[in-house]
Amino acid sequence: MTNVYATPEKVGTKNRLFKIGLETLQQQGWNVERVLGSGKSSVRRITKNGTSKKVSIRTTQDTTIAFPRNKADTSWVTLGEVDAVVAVSVDSYEDPKFAQVHMIDGAEMRDRFDRAYKARLAAGHTIPIGRGVWVPLYTPDSTDQPGHVGAGAGLKNPPISRVPLKAGDLPPAVKAPELPEASPGDREPPLTILEAKRRLAITFGVDPSNIKIVIDA
Repeated sequence: MTNVYATPEKVGTKNRLFKIGLETLQQQGWNVERVLGSGKSSVRRITKNGTSKKVSIRTTQDTTIAFPRNKADTSWVTLGEVDAVVAVSVDSYEDPKFAQVHMIDGAEMRDRFDRAYKARLAAGHTIPIGRGVWVPLYTPDSTDQPGHVGAGAGLKNPPISRVPLKAGDLPPAVKAPELPEASPGDREPPLTILEAKRRLAITFGVDPSNIKIVIDA
């Protein structure tokens, strides 16, 4: 749910993660080629030892990945046509140290997104056609909350590669405004509105733009 185009640094991180995905495939013996005429920059054809797969390389800076529904609401854009998803994620949103590359079977990922979509509609969520449905990679799959249904692909499919991230690969931290000194025993760091929206969006499976926070002081 991170806006990866919000700053040049985030764009740079997105490109770095995508490159890590490509390099991981090549290092593991896959020949990687663009799919001519697909019109989708994330899609690649990979081949090795007579095996050929069409994959979508997805990157995430907040450990969730998304695919939108097609216009007819019958399938998933891109996800509906690939054999596997190569998910390249930071290991932690709060303190990323590694890029983790996961190879996830396309049928498994479609099942996860199908279940996530149905659970959110059943819970009364509004999901406009064309808007991504976000599913966490490292939250356990659970029916306790709609936003957790279908989650956990990164837990079930361990990383095929972990690549250290250099300081230059990551967007700079945003300095929080100075607050009065907290009293002893009350040292919990302040929660920003942006972070609160991000956490709530993951919990309920909606876009952060749909989260409204009202503070009545």
